[in-house]
Amino acid sequence: MGAQKSIHAGRAKIDVNVDFTHKLCTSLMFPAFRDTSSPLSLVIGSLYIKHPNLFGGSEKLDVSWDKGLYDSNVLVAFRRPRPEWRPQQCFFIQHSLSPEIGVHGTPVDNFSRSGSGGVNLSKLAVGLDLSEPASSKWSSTTSVKFEHVRPINDDGRAITRDLDGFPITCSGNTHDSMVVLKQESRFAKATDQGLSHFTMQIEQGIPVVSKWLIFNRFKFVASKGVRLGPAFLLASLTGGSIVGDMAPYQAFAIGGLGSVRGYGEGAVGSGRSCLVANTELALPLNEMTEGTIFLDCGTDLGSSRLVPGNPSLRQGKPGFGYGFGYGLRFKSPLGHLQVDYAINAFNQKTLYFGVTNLASST
Repeated sequence: MGAQKSIHAGRAKIDVNVDFTHKLCTSLMFPAFRDTSSPLSLVIGSLYIKHPNLFGGSEKLDVSWDKGLYDSNVLVAFRRPRPEWRPQQCFFIQHSLSPEIGVHGTPVDNFSRSGSGGVNLSKLAVGLDLSEPASSKWSSTTSVKFEHVRPINDDGRAITRDLDGFPITCSGNTHDSMVVLKQESRFAKATDQGLSHFTMQIEQGIPVVSKWLIFNRFKFVASKGVRLGPAFLLASLTGGSIVGDMAPYQAFAIGGLGSVRGYGEGAVGSGRSCLVANTELALPLNEMTEGTIFLDCGTDLGSSRLVPGNPSLRQGKPGFGYGFGYGLRFKSPLGHLQVDYAINAFNQKTLYFGVTNLASST
């Protein structure tokens, strides 16, 4: 259930939206033909406050709060009006808390699921985004932020080591601090016959203070879609690498619904580098339903041993994996529903259920 209310403050109108709803887990998965006691629903709460004219000069203030069963996120963003031909500025403060399953989680059931490793990340970020004016099909964003990362256990206490006694942070202390300069470029083209999409992200840790992390991290995503009669074939390639200082939680986690299906989150591997390929063929069954077949594969390129503490080796992750299967896509008033049945390299069968673009009461 949700509620929306508009409050008039002088000449400005403040939009407040509150949504507390029971929704199915966004990326719930469980082995096929296996009973599970895990709850199928999560209590999700969200609050959005928007002020379109904070100081009387069309300054915009956005405040959002999202709370899940195990994670939370608070974001405050302030935007000043600027001419369209100049970069658009956004000052932000963000705090998030989430379990670190991708790297420190423990693979179970032939790596088809990932259990909690008792490590959670509390992140505080303060920074500035500059969005360049779009040129043709290209767009880009530059940002600089200060980030403070503090690992905590399930009881909320600060920790410096994982369950095996290996350091969780790069500094070895209870937190890591860094200033990160990020450049992201995007290309998108869509026609009746298909689509092309490319994204490149480059992050540079700046040594403002000697103890802060110095690193370079890049990631790319390239996608190509082609219409084959009534069917649609979509192929994508994702890769990345990091050099310099790094904490284990910065490793690329491979495996899961958005990576290699048939595995739990991060159950294929977690390394300094990664390469993941996804192929999916969709065929419409009716106006509201599509059937799909897919093939995913991913590798850490042998880089897991370069991650501090080598959590991938200690957890027995293979470093390479593939999954294939079929699924259904439904369009409903609640949003887009996704059901995937995947088989991994261990012949383990896994059923995924996903919900995206949930409609809220507005």
